[in-house]
Amino acid sequence: MTNSKKTDLLYLIDGSGYIFRAFYALPPLTRKSDGMPVGAVSGFCNMLYKFLEDAKLKDGYEKPTHIAVIFDSARKNFRNNIYPEYKANRNETPEDLIPQFSFIREAVKAFNLPSIEMENYEADDLIATYKKEALKKNIRVKIISSDKDLMQLIDDQTTLFDSMKNKDIGIEEVKEKFGVTPDKVIEVQALAGDSSDNIPGVPSIGVKTAAELINEFGSLENLLKNVDKIKQPKRRQTISDNKENALISKKLVTLKDDVPTVEKIEDFQVKNLDKEKIISFLKKMEFTRLLERIEKTYGLSTDKKDIVLEESKDSVFTKTDVSRKNYKTVFKLSELEKILEEAEKKGLTVVDVETDSLNIRQANLVGISLCVKEGNAYYVPLNHSNKEDKQIKSQLNTELVIKKIKPFLEDKSIKKIGHNIKYDFRILKKYGIHLNPIEDTMLMSYVLDAGINRHGMDLLSEIHLNHKTISFKDVAGIGKSQVTFDKVNINQATEYAAEDADVTLRLYNFFNTRIFKEEVLSIYEELEKPMIQVLSQMEENGVKIDEKILKNLSLKFEKDLKVLEKKIYELAGEEFNIASTKQLGDILYKKLKIIATKKTKKGNYATNVNILEDLAFQGHELPKLILDWRQKSKLKNTYTDSLQEFIDSKTKRIHTSFLLAATNTGRLASSDPNIQNIPIKSAEGKEIRSAFIAEKGNFLISADYSQIEMRILAHMADVKELKKGFLNSEDIHNITAAQIFEVKHKDINEEMRRKAKAINFGIIYGISSYGLAKQISVSNVEAETFLKSYFKKFPEIKDYMNETLKNCRKYGYVKTLFGRKCNFPNINDKNHTLRTFQERASINAPIQGTAADLLRLAMIKIDQKIQDQDLQCKMLLQIHDELVFESSADNIKKSKIDIVEIMSKASEPNYKFSIPLSVDIKEGLNWTTAH
Repeated sequence: MTNSKKTDLLYLIDGSGYIFRAFYALPPLTRKSDGMPVGAVSGFCNMLYKFLEDAKLKDGYEKPTHIAVIFDSARKNFRNNIYPEYKANRNETPEDLIPQFSFIREAVKAFNLPSIEMENYEADDLIATYKKEALKKNIRVKIISSDKDLMQLIDDQTTLFDSMKNKDIGIEEVKEKFGVTPDKVIEVQALAGDSSDNIPGVPSIGVKTAAELINEFGSLENLLKNVDKIKQPKRRQTISDNKENALISKKLVTLKDDVPTVEKIEDFQVKNLDKEKIISFLKKMEFTRLLERIEKTYGLSTDKKDIVLEESKDSVFTKTDVSRKNYKTVFKLSELEKILEEAEKKGLTVVDVETDSLNIRQANLVGISLCVKEGNAYYVPLNHSNKEDKQIKSQLNTELVIKKIKPFLEDKSIKKIGHNIKYDFRILKKYGIHLNPIEDTMLMSYVLDAGINRHGMDLLSEIHLNHKTISFKDVAGIGKSQVTFDKVNINQATEYAAEDADVTLRLYNFFNTRIFKEEVLSIYEELEKPMIQVLSQMEENGVKIDEKILKNLSLKFEKDLKVLEKKIYELAGEEFNIASTKQLGDILYKKLKIIATKKTKKGNYATNVNILEDLAFQGHELPKLILDWRQKSKLKNTYTDSLQEFIDSKTKRIHTSFLLAATNTGRLASSDPNIQNIPIKSAEGKEIRSAFIAEKGNFLISADYSQIEMRILAHMADVKELKKGFLNSEDIHNITAAQIFEVKHKDINEEMRRKAKAINFGIIYGISSYGLAKQISVSNVEAETFLKSYFKKFPEIKDYMNETLKNCRKYGYVKTLFGRKCNFPNINDKNHTLRTFQERASINAPIQGTAADLLRLAMIKIDQKIQDQDLQCKMLLQIHDELVFESSADNIKKSKIDIVEIMSKASEPNYKFSIPLSVDIKEGLNWTTAH
């Protein structure tokens, strides 16, 4: 007999899973007093604290009475004796993580929880053992882990909670994933194997096939006894040939539930937080913010003078827990009026629209969420249409709501806050509302943390609020069963939409403080926010496409590909799938043997572009043809075929979406379709651009900054010879050729200029001697000589590069001339490949970023002139250093003069360059003739 009650519940937390999640998902962090890496410790502590706080709020049946945190003790265990290659494919533990393991175990004890591990066993084995022991004592079990291997332990008294997906997993979920009940999971895994753990399984047998076989034969052993009864000959032979691997795999995946544990379940009873333990640990780790949160929650007090050093700005989880209990659905106009009144008093509100499509041109308004105070958010459903939902009859009339909120959303005294508010701006504009003034938490995150993390709201919520938001698929489903938002139940929609608004307000309050403190306000106010309106108008304008040209080009490229394929097959001596990296690897490495064996991490032969370029550079014809084939395929698939799909049936134009927060340097990106990478110089690129046309009676104008990055480099590095050349309007590549080849200008030939040009642009991107050698077809020695000569003639450039690197290594970021921060958190990484990549990028970032900022300034000023009707044209596209406009024939001359004037002086009067900014401008009936 035991004293356990039926309501007793044991939480077994997979601590090792928490560690790696904290380490890889969050920004790096070091302890200021000694530089000790503590990012994983900080993330682990915050996740554990959040988890414990959530557990406290559970009702009686779901509230844990016992908790233990379980860890792996070492990489190797008894399974390596069974199969030495077990987990041998895993990468070495990162050096920065190794010293943090002991602190993490100490953290568990500081939270007054048992920290359990045992040599020669994995955490999963300990979890299996304690689960078995708990059920004997009539204690239910909840396993906290994202590890699928633990699903074999699930039964009617044991569930698994996947904290990554915020989802409980029971018997039905296991059946959905593996096709069998939990007690048969090991049978399926034995057949299917697991590449992540290097468990062999049976080749070509996946989970679905394995489940079919186990459901038919009952167990692995019975299957192997009756292998002759398998109907499919190939499958029968494969299983017969791999019996031993299957049996070994079953031993590897089967969790031991009889580990001779020392600690007993009675030791896991939940205890109150120990004030001295937790305060002492958090002080030692210098986790000031977490300490403050715990003090606030538990009413603990401590002398702040003891805490000298603050946690880095990169610290995570800085806000109080997000609760959904005060989210409300608005069904009455009077309720909406009260919310608007509250927002007027506060001077701000979050506004977030819900629609039935991500395509703005097709989307209809489904609802609007508002939030004025953290924790209190509202959802106004307007056009939900799920007939099974009785509440749809209570929805407010859309026209009445629009009429009520229009003056409020256009009131310049009230801030309207959103996340990626450009979408909301454009949707509301369709309903006659000009959202103004606006704040955007995505852009706030971008100006603060570009290069450190991405800027989607869900991720930012996890990083900064320690809160996992409800995902769209949680309310709308996935795949074929996914519904549009208007079909979502209103109660679910309220929880989802109101949470988005609440989280957005919390992020705004958090970022607003940092923006002032970290001195990036001017970038946010002058270069980010104004672009929302500029790009919204450009997206609405779109650009006209001649579909016939694209169709003809697709046919032409198809013929070209067939010619290339024929040549490739002849050189290979056989036909094969050129798109298959595996088959290509077999041809290059096994059959033709034109390269020494080089494999990827997954064990396949390496056939990436660098490998092929190297082989082509060495004179091999087949790799060169493969590269040509890949390029032609990309042009056909990505552009001539794909662009046709994006043509709007009403306007006959494509309306790309411009992405403001997608790069580290401020450069814009675009999607649906991506127009940024259409080749400029190649014949094929020009053919594709010819399909971008002007309306009848109009012309396209292309305005392109000339050699802008070279000009910025000359200015920033104060390169005397280059500045002199730009001031005298000389050919800058001729100047470089004259310097490095030590010849007079009159003796420079086209080949010298071509090489000089490659060096000029290569230097900006940190090109190596080997990279230069490939690009200009010279030996490594010659390329190295060119680079040495270049830096000798232009020593200021070398000084600039050294100084930029020095500062970046010290501060972790570089800045553009206008103050944009480009972060490089791995600039001092021990991984050589990662570090050198960041070094090259950090040298280029101030130059490319300044060019991007300059173009933004020009776009903002041009847009203002268009709005004021001083400029009679439309801005259509932005591609790197180029702007594309459409103008009537009557206004072409004035438009060109105004555009050049604005672009050449875009930074003035605030900043003046020491050399002129030149703009090349042309017009034509299509993009090619205008370029």
